[in-house]
Amino acid sequence: MSIITFPSLGLEFHLNRVAFHLFGHPVYWYGIIIAAGFLRAGGFCMRRAPRFGMTGDDLIDMLLFAVPLAIVGARLYYIIFYLDFFTKPDGTPDWAAMVRITDGGLAIYGGVIAAVLTVIVFCKVRKAKIGAYLDIGAFGLLIGQAVGRWGNFMNAEAFGSETTLPWRMGVQVWDELAGKYINYGEVHPTFLYESLWNVAGFILLLVIAKRWRKYDGQIFTGYVAWYGLGRAWIEGLRTDSLYFFGLKLFGAPIRTSQVLAVASAVVAIGLLIYHLKFRAHTPEELYCNRAKEEKTDDMDGREGPGGEAEG
Repeated sequence: MSIITFPSLGLEFHLNRVAFHLFGHPVYWYGIIIAAGFLRAGGFCMRRAPRFGMTGDDLIDMLLFAVPLAIVGARLYYIIFYLDFFTKPDGTPDWAAMVRITDGGLAIYGGVIAAVLTVIVFCKVRKAKIGAYLDIGAFGLLIGQAVGRWGNFMNAEAFGSETTLPWRMGVQVWDELAGKYINYGEVHPTFLYESLWNVAGFILLLVIAKRWRKYDGQIFTGYVAWYGLGRAWIEGLRTDSLYFFGLKLFGAPIRTSQVLAVASAVVAIGLLIYHLKFRAHTPEELYCNRAKEEKTDDMDGREGPGGEAEG
């Protein structure tokens, strides 16, 4: 149980991590929200798939591999960096805790890395354009992250440091061992910051995809740049981050996620500048246009003189 308040807005929420019980087993809001994010993302990507040169069936085939492997990757990344949380007092691994994702603990970086590797292998096998699949996948990631962050809200986790800003969030979490609520003060609602940042990125990249998409991979590169910049800022507000070898910048500790976010954003921005400023691209290069041409050529090949189909 937890109590979340927004004092300046007059809002108070009494939250239970458990949504309901099924056959005696608890079903958590975190898992429901993550699943909802995946479904919403998958539905959007399936509708948009033809604009990127693929069919809905092609996308489903890819998602059948990418989604479960992304979850595994996100969990493994979290376990690697927070191994102490998954070790028993006697020093042995707590395997049950490792697979219990309902308690939270999915790192987006691990999920993205696993998903990208899956897409690369999938496209190599299918002889499809990797950049096109990554582009449509970028929208899915933004939707999934925007929705999924509300799982952190239900778990009363991933919040920031104390603040006096008007939208500050009060957090009290019930501690079973202590038998009382632990008051974390009034803090930055970083889950909300990241959710809104992803929504803004989704809208921005959607406009770019409609009007200024020049090459396959541009949208995904834009996603990496956008998310990296936002995560570098938001991560600096959080209090549950892993620190980067104790290093500091302007007196503030540097987080590992900040280093990864800045590095990925710089690389992505560099690639965007190179492709858009120094390399010429033609519409014919886009996988969607090539797919249309191949379909047209295939239809022409089936027709005889005068446009009649050959018998």
